[in-house]
Amino acid sequence: MRIPQNSRHFGLGKGTTLPAAARGRVAVFYIATAVGLLLAVGAQSARAQAGQGQMPQALPEQPLISEKGLTKVSEHVYAIVGWPNIGIVVGDRATLVIDTGLGERNGATIMRVEQKLARGPILYLTTTHYHSEHVTGEQAFPANTILIRPVVQQEELKQRLPGHMGRFRVMSQQNKELLEDVRMRAPDILFNGDMKLDLGGVTARLFLLGPAHTQGDMLIFVEEDGVLLPGDIVESKLFPIMPEESTMKGWIAVLDKLEPLKPKLIVPDHGELGDGSLIGKERAMLAELQGRALELKREGKSAEEAGKLLTDELHAKHPDYAQAERIAADVKLVYGEDR
Repeated sequence: MRIPQNSRHFGLGKGTTLPAAARGRVAVFYIATAVGLLLAVGAQSARAQAGQGQMPQALPEQPLISEKGLTKVSEHVYAIVGWPNIGIVVGDRATLVIDTGLGERNGATIMRVEQKLARGPILYLTTTHYHSEHVTGEQAFPANTILIRPVVQQEELKQRLPGHMGRFRVMSQQNKELLEDVRMRAPDILFNGDMKLDLGGVTARLFLLGPAHTQGDMLIFVEEDGVLLPGDIVESKLFPIMPEESTMKGWIAVLDKLEPLKPKLIVPDHGELGDGSLIGKERAMLAELQGRALELKREGKSAEEAGKLLTDELHAKHPDYAQAERIAADVKLVYGEDR
């Protein structure tokens, strides 16, 4: 498809598909705004996330996203700290929202915040991966929102989201209510690999580095501010959730590819906001989990035995890490990949 002349304002990369509906929405406005912003990275522990393939029998009700969670991360980047953390990148011409929360009610909260922060008329929405708390609030966004998603993530969403929502609905009454009447729409822009959005005075790079937590994990790097929004790939003080589509080998490989970016700040989807050292900490923890699991497998331990042993061992070694109940499933994944 031919990219229209005004696409230079979006920095559309190779493999990008821009439907006519989206082209018709885009108008370019030039707004010069100088704002002095102070750096303040907020910290709040995230509640446990639920992933496909290893759901607990029940979860406490997850908190609703609150406008009170709004935190200024850098000159152009804000986060609504909650479950999950929502990223908002504000430029002079356009705003990019990253993830939607669970259901329309949470999406509406995000939109209220976005409207207070926006300086330009264009609104982009993207999602880091297909899981319910990251995508199902999209119907709260206005019709002229330009929805962007990687091709592989969109295909995964079509195949797996209905089942994922079904599991979430039975976890709590709140989840059931939040996920009533979810309506998903087709993306306006589908892309492969890498693309850049010129938001006006700030650039957001959207990119994929391969399968890890899911097959369609997407990351966002705000180049001018040195801020990385890595989805679930980099978390803070959480043992990872590895659903059936996850790959431990792929996850570690993606973290290795992230290191050269050397971001100053990281806004993970789950866990406390932090600095670039979160990448190395995540990799070290995953490599430790993987290495110990393989040692136990060579000793003849079953996946179940190793899971129980490592749950106790790693929880004792990392007492400040949440979600220790996930370790057994992570060990099982490592066993399955070692063939």
